[in-house]
Amino acid sequence: MDKNVMNKLSYGIFVCTAKEGDKDNGCIINTVTQLTTTPNVVSIAVNKANYTHDMIVRTREFNVSVINEDGEFEMIKQFGFQSGKDVDKFSPESGHWMEENKSECKRAANGIMYITKGVNSYISCKVKESMDLGTHTLFICEVTDGEILNDVPSATYAYYHQHIKTQVEQVGTTADGKAVWKCKICGYVYEGDPIPDDFICPWCKHPSDDFERVFQL
Repeated sequence: MDKNVMNKLSYGIFVCTAKEGDKDNGCIINTVTQLTTTPNVVSIAVNKANYTHDMIVRTREFNVSVINEDGEFEMIKQFGFQSGKDVDKFSPESGHWMEENKSECKRAANGIMYITKGVNSYISCKVKESMDLGTHTLFICEVTDGEILNDVPSATYAYYHQHIKTQVEQVGTTADGKAVWKCKICGYVYEGDPIPDDFICPWCKHPSDDFERVFQL
């Protein structure tokens, strides 16, 4: 099977945010799907390695901010390339994007943060059911609120890869001869050969199957 066939499916890209006690957090996800309109129900899949996942499991609530074509790679890095276990992602000290755009993070009626810059809308959700998918949990959710912020088109996952994601130079081997592998999802570089089967990308949490060996052009 050619695993690249899965890249032909249609995906978006979103900031999923949650709140537990005084802790605000968020992560990047690419699977949000409307299931029914009456009632208004959506599904999302969240990687279990994300701290936001555990917050949703416990609180049963979250918001989804829909990233648009004006979305910046620095925002993706802010919410996708570091862990809420280690940093407060909504603190200006946690990254360049948040330092400049703290005012672009608002609190919805449910008390959970959403993003206003580089997104065109947000929805608030309550979990009705969940399903264990191994590496991810699928949450089936009722939409409780939402707002359109602008008319800039939503960024598809393909658009993200072609226009938003910073491209990593193909470097081949390091100065001391180590092989270089690049994550096809976010561009993280791993040095060494072979890449371990159980390796998980520290930025986007994707497995070693999503890494490719890169060579000098």
